[in-house]
Amino acid sequence: MSTYADAGMLKNRLSSLTLTQFIVEDTNGDQQLALLMNAVQHACKVCANAIRKAGPCDLYGLAGEVNSTGDDVKKLDLIANTVWVDSLKQSGVCCLLVSEEEEDPIIITDVNKRGPFCVAFDPLDGSSNIDCNVSVGSIFSVYRRLSPSTENATVKDILRPGTECIAAGYSMFGAATELVITYGQGVYRFALDRAIGEFLFVEQVRFPQDGGKKIYSCNEGNLNSWDQPIKDYVHSCKNTGYAARYVGSMVSDVHRTLLYGGIFIYPADKKNAKGKLRVLYEGFPMAMITEQAGGVASTGMFLGKIGRIQDVVPEHIHDRCPIIMGGERDVKALLEMYEKHCKA
Repeated sequence: MSTYADAGMLKNRLSSLTLTQFIVEDTNGDQQLALLMNAVQHACKVCANAIRKAGPCDLYGLAGEVNSTGDDVKKLDLIANTVWVDSLKQSGVCCLLVSEEEEDPIIITDVNKRGPFCVAFDPLDGSSNIDCNVSVGSIFSVYRRLSPSTENATVKDILRPGTECIAAGYSMFGAATELVITYGQGVYRFALDRAIGEFLFVEQVRFPQDGGKKIYSCNEGNLNSWDQPIKDYVHSCKNTGYAARYVGSMVSDVHRTLLYGGIFIYPADKKNAKGKLRVLYEGFPMAMITEQAGGVASTGMFLGKIGRIQDVVPEHIHDRCPIIMGGERDVKALLEMYEKHCKA
């Protein structure tokens, strides 16, 4: 039996499209973008290795610091941040980096070691769950700078709406390590084969046409602080056979929503008028992926109107926005409740 399994695995390894091949083919001759995406996949591989060895290497637990957004920093947060920063710097094609773990943007001043890209990233999303071995991940978005290449980049190069993002993706570290990416022309899923050190193509991701499984995902502990339409929608889910699924790691919850269908909700509340998820390295990349997979990504009622996440213009690098994303069936049902509430 194992002989047949081994033969099948070998055949899959030889016939599958690798991420490296995909990058070369899909960047349409843009060598700098190819270098950037190879740096991203390298960072994901190194992070996956560190997470896999976290227990034996005493990498669980707090680092005794607080990051730029007020979260307690774990040891693996610091490791993942170093990996991402170093990988992107060494690619030679970045001019500005924004990390959740860094208070200020990292501006690359050496003309010979920088390029046209601004990258925002959360090096280890969901790290509060890392000590109990729950799936975590990395999220990133990419912009092409607007300022002259002869000058140092500024935050204006990245404080732009998500509609100007040229690439986005996330890596999930769980039972398997996966990398999901988009260049704005579809969403592609790869899985890491550790034996050969390559991400292999799995599938092009699309939301199920019928909306998929009836799943809603949110932290109901905050329900009493939410807008009435979101409360009403959650109650309607409970009364219409929806299942509740919430991991508490955005990467995990959005990944499941993309593959199975349903809706992911992280709204604003009475304590957090803009919500808690950051625009540049959580909202924009996940919204871009959701829309490219045929879904809908909305802020709900935010700053006096119902709008797309991608249309938000961040005011600073760690700005936040409410998140409602998932299949069209479910997101539209929630937004209709907002519209009815506004008319009442």
